[in-house]
Amino acid sequence: MKIDELYALLRRRGVLWPTAEIYGGLQGLYDYGPLGAALKRNVENAWSAWFLGLSPDYHRIEPAEFLPEATVRASGHLENFTDTEVTCESCGASFRADTLLEKIRPEGIDGLSASDVAALVRTSGAKCPSCGSSSLKLPRAFNMMLGVGLGVAGGEKAYLQPETAQASYLAFARMWDVGRRALPLGIGVIGRAYRNEIAPRQVLFRMRAFTQAELQVFFDPAGFPVPFATVAAEPLPVLRASARESGATEAETRRASELVAAGIPEFYVYHLAQMFRFLRDVLGYPAERLRFLEKSEKERAFYNRIQFDAEARIDSLGGFREVGAVHYRGDYDLTRHAAGSGRELAVTPTGGATFVPHVLELTFGVDRNVWALADLHLARDGERTVWKLPAFLAPIEVGVLPLIGKEHGAFAEALTATLLGRGLAARYDEAGSIGRRYARMDEAGTPFCVTVDGGTVGDGPEHGTVTLRLRDSRAQERVPAEALPARLEAAVRPPRPAVP
Repeated sequence: MKIDELYALLRRRGVLWPTAEIYGGLQGLYDYGPLGAALKRNVENAWSAWFLGLSPDYHRIEPAEFLPEATVRASGHLENFTDTEVTCESCGASFRADTLLEKIRPEGIDGLSASDVAALVRTSGAKCPSCGSSSLKLPRAFNMMLGVGLGVAGGEKAYLQPETAQASYLAFARMWDVGRRALPLGIGVIGRAYRNEIAPRQVLFRMRAFTQAELQVFFDPAGFPVPFATVAAEPLPVLRASARESGATEAETRRASELVAAGIPEFYVYHLAQMFRFLRDVLGYPAERLRFLEKSEKERAFYNRIQFDAEARIDSLGGFREVGAVHYRGDYDLTRHAAGSGRELAVTPTGGATFVPHVLELTFGVDRNVWALADLHLARDGERTVWKLPAFLAPIEVGVLPLIGKEHGAFAEALTATLLGRGLAARYDEAGSIGRRYARMDEAGTPFCVTVDGGTVGDGPEHGTVTLRLRDSRAQERVPAEALPARLEAAVRPPRPAVP
């Protein structure tokens, strides 16, 4: 589907809509409806089950969303958290330079200096997307931080967090003290981030308030043991920076062991493989629609030593888009916060030397992947629209449908209550024909429908049984109602990684 068509469908079904829609909306901000909120929670739960399941020493915290000014000064955000902005002199509209130049330079502008970007704007013939004018001001750096004044007079300067990562660095000292004082130590956060985007676009892909799921793993640079043998043979689609510099645009498949042989550390490739498995095996991205794009030294953030962005081909957005990333950040973060706070953040494990831990970051855009799940799994199947979500991600896990409400409704309502009591996302629906109800459930992504009919409530051999319908195949079978909860529970349980 095209972006407008997909967005219209998601709005109509109450998955998401613009914030303050009755007032015309607010650019770059969206509300999730019942289906969208449930899907988003399920994605977050699946992420937690997978990535926190990689080690018993990976934990999740829930920090506040405000950061004192001193923390974002120490982290470098006040100085470096910028995008390149271009303004039209004719109509006054502002745009991100990479957006303005994306057709001319599809690989992006990471690594280019301000003068390089200005030269591209001048020589490319770029025009204002709003009015078509070629009178564009030269690019300038625009800081995306959102500041707030706390207190009665607003004199206490703070910022809404631009990323969730900083919370983990600030929590490291406390986590070290309350934990077992050993590394590696993983701190996970699922939370909101806020950015004053120059020109929000592409619905959930460029917003001013969004949800990130991030895992920061603190480790001893002298050794980070991982069960690498469990992923060594995993084929990974990678587009290396050196290949891109030579003109390559297609990813090549390389086994995890080959990447290690090429000089990338085992701990990094291990977590890269786990990111790939999560996207492929949990969220259901076909392997051919995934790639890991390596950022060169000029392109990656200045604190990163290694950076591969996880990208998915999203047809509604016209190509590959970033949905996650793996960053090796070295000791930059703890060193900066130690200097800024005056607190010693070096550690001395029992019987070992003192050092500043290094950080491996696994970052994942929750909202972006919600959109990608719609792009990937919503499809036309003849006359029906089917959202073929993995069962454990479905907002409604089972629809309970009485064939005739007056005759079969009581049994169906009781069955719905039983399923809800077992923690299953069940929904009762008696409105319209059974075909229309199936169609609604298919479009909502419901993997199972249960129909209660005359055989269920009658005295014949089918007494107490219901018809279980599978969304994707539309296959039906008769099953005892009492056996449903256990069967469905197994199908909707999110996968966990197979680790020793």
